[in-house]
Amino acid sequence: MSLSRRIWARRDVFWELAKRDVAGRYSGSFLGLLWSFFNPLLMLAVYTLAFRVFLGMRWPNMASGIDFSLMIFCGMIVHSLLSECLVRAPTVIVSQSNLVKRVVFPLAILPCVMVASSLFNAFLSLVVLLIFVLLSKHALHPTVLYLPVLYAPYVLLLCGVSWLMASLGVFIRDVTQVAGVISTMLMFLSPVFYPASNLKEPYRDWIVFNPLTTMIEQTRQLVLFGQPPDWHALGLYTLAALAVLLFGYFWFQRTRDGFADVL
Repeated sequence: MSLSRRIWARRDVFWELAKRDVAGRYSGSFLGLLWSFFNPLLMLAVYTLAFRVFLGMRWPNMASGIDFSLMIFCGMIVHSLLSECLVRAPTVIVSQSNLVKRVVFPLAILPCVMVASSLFNAFLSLVVLLIFVLLSKHALHPTVLYLPVLYAPYVLLLCGVSWLMASLGVFIRDVTQVAGVISTMLMFLSPVFYPASNLKEPYRDWIVFNPLTTMIEQTRQLVLFGQPPDWHALGLYTLAALAVLLFGYFWFQRTRDGFADVL
């Protein structure tokens, strides 16, 4: 609640920092913001070519190539959001060292700004996904309206992880390299390129504890199959996300006094 009040009190600063972060990624490039659309499409094309064409992989009970691509795209959107936060969070305080020494500036909003910027890119990818679904299926399921409800606890989880990684990145610079490795591992240990139901025991039970599994599976259910969210699973996920959020914020606040000495 304290952080919420701080962000609301400085909502203009938060909004300007978020806009600057989004615009800064493509500053000077010819296509600019359009890269936010092209990047996921290019990666989707590469993965579809590699797994569908070269390796001949098939999605259970689905024969068409477009269905396979849409399944992967849903997984890619969820994973890319977490991956971007993991990779960027360790440097978010280090790169803004000029703000660390300003006592009046709430440093805790910097990881939140980064999450908001990453969420904007994920939103554009979701728009591309919905366009592809509309073109291929000629209709959108009304269950897509549940997407904000589904992603709300995911954003809370990302904020908690970002606070933790941002703090660790100040004191342990190797965290940046480790984060890239963890991101790659999560891509293959999550049901991005395969359904979780295809795993054998006991791996099928363990993959439930992967923070991406519920989000990926539920995104597919809402967007591609028109099924409502699994409220029981989403409720448990929300509780876990709140725990991560509180722990990450607590850790960040307890360690922030040492940022200035290190930087």
